[in-house]
Amino acid sequence: MKNYSIFRQIAAVLLLFSLCVSQLDAREHGFSPETFRQWVDMRVGRGEPVYWYAIGTVYRSPDGEPLMSMEGVDVARFDAGLSTSTKAHQLSRKTFIYRDLETGAVLKEWQGKPLPPIAYPYQYITYELKGSSLETWVEQGAGPRKQRIGPGRDLTARTIGETAAFSAPLFLDFPLPSGQRMQSFEHYDFFRQPDSAGLKHPNQISWLRFGDLPAGLGKGVMHMLSWRVDRYEDLPETMRRYLETEAPLWLKPPADIEEIRQLQQ
Repeated sequence: MKNYSIFRQIAAVLLLFSLCVSQLDAREHGFSPETFRQWVDMRVGRGEPVYWYAIGTVYRSPDGEPLMSMEGVDVARFDAGLSTSTKAHQLSRKTFIYRDLETGAVLKEWQGKPLPPIAYPYQYITYELKGSSLETWVEQGAGPRKQRIGPGRDLTARTIGETAAFSAPLFLDFPLPSGQRMQSFEHYDFFRQPDSAGLKHPNQISWLRFGDLPAGLGKGVMHMLSWRVDRYEDLPETMRRYLETEAPLWLKPPADIEEIRQLQQ
């Protein structure tokens, strides 16, 4: 009961802080041409590959027990040839692996069940400015499992002081080859810190997912923090070693739309 009381006090303080920030410093607004450029520059850069490195933890629900850690990378490229002042094309791919909480070893099975990495050989994403809204389309998968998801119109833009914050809720509900349905909730919060802050990593993401866990672990929560680096060499050595030995496709983003069309076959 004592610990519960402490948690309630902490929750009350955090709620009060959140309300103060929302009322005094945070301002939600629609997208403008300037905000659109800011979003695109942060998310995908200006043509050279960008690397979003992520670390996090998998928790069982509802007891909150940490089960394993996660590490991954989302590599992306802005296609300037396809893009316009109101429409941006992102060529990317991402992979995330599970690691032992104690040793950091890559986990390929859990209690005798396969535990494959999360791996997207490509994702082709378009962002289009429509009035004061941002519309998103995502292509992924291949052959009969190719999907074009959209239009997504839930991305919101806020300013918190000099920080730009972009929030994207994602509700997933679609059939699986097994006949079951995949249902989950994910939430992305992107933060672009001002240049005046002088930070080494001004571009940041907080990602949260609630839904079915892999390897028959039931319902749970995945949470990862991510930040952008603009050179492959700046990724942590643990990530580079995994990519170079086990996932060479993810060393760089797709070269162009032609490579994506081939992967879609």
